[in-house]
Amino acid sequence: MTLDTRNTRRSRRAWPAVILAVAILPLVALSASAAEIVPSIGLTRATDGNDTRSNVGLALRGGLLDPVLQSEIGVSYRSEEHFGGALETKMIPITASVLLRPVPMLHADAGVGWYHTKYDYENPLVEDETKQDFGVHVGGGLQVPIAPRAALDLTGRYVFLEDQESKLVPETFDPDFWSMSLGLALKF
Repeated sequence: MTLDTRNTRRSRRAWPAVILAVAILPLVALSASAAEIVPSIGLTRATDGNDTRSNVGLALRGGLLDPVLQSEIGVSYRSEEHFGGALETKMIPITASVLLRPVPMLHADAGVGWYHTKYDYENPLVEDETKQDFGVHVGGGLQVPIAPRAALDLTGRYVFLEDQESKLVPETFDPDFWSMSLGLALKF
């Protein structure tokens, strides 16, 4: 069985969980008494890379057990280079998270995500490809109020993804990455 076949089977098994999270969490967020939208900019760094790249994102958060537990649905865009620029990955993660707030300004979070990734090879003889993968993340953050319905939101996360095959040598690479984002949490 090839790595591609295993990834396809694993992705198919992950779909029900992702669909359930995507369907339920926004409903919880919107029905909650305290909801917020968080546009953000940030930095990412692959665990096997030396480049730090920028990313943009948008998250919708809602209270599950106000103010201690929140749900979050997020989407972002990031890109990075591997193998000295021979491969560029462009990724759109769609994530669902649960945030635990032991005190109002701090949070710890964990969640799942669906990662739509396009692999652009510099060599015109190597065909570009697109894949969808399932991953998990853990992180935490700080939220500093700046107005009654606005706060600066600093969040850091580590994303775990399975090793990916490459059409280059070496044949595999670790797509795990760190991300740090600064956003403006607008409460409504």
